[in-house]
Amino acid sequence: MKVVVCIGSSCHLKGSRNIVSEFQNLIAKYELGDLVSLGGTFCMGRCQEGVCVTVDGEFYSVTPESAREFFETVILTGARK
Repeated sequence: MKVVVCIGSSCHLKGSRNIVSEFQNLIAKYELGDLVSLGGTFCMGRCQEGVCVTVDGEFYSVTPESAREFFETVILTGARK
């Protein structure tokens, strides 16, 4: 599973660094290092929607406050399939 978080200036201001950190911690906690590839990219072109995240190419908008729930419902669930 490939997870990409926008680290461009707009998403950075909206907390992308916190989201990346949270995802890194959760990947380690759930021992998903072999199943989940976490990367960063610059602008995805949807800056008005929040921090842009793609999971296997599917777009999502995530906030630092929703990062843990997003991880557990989308990433963790998908990785365990």
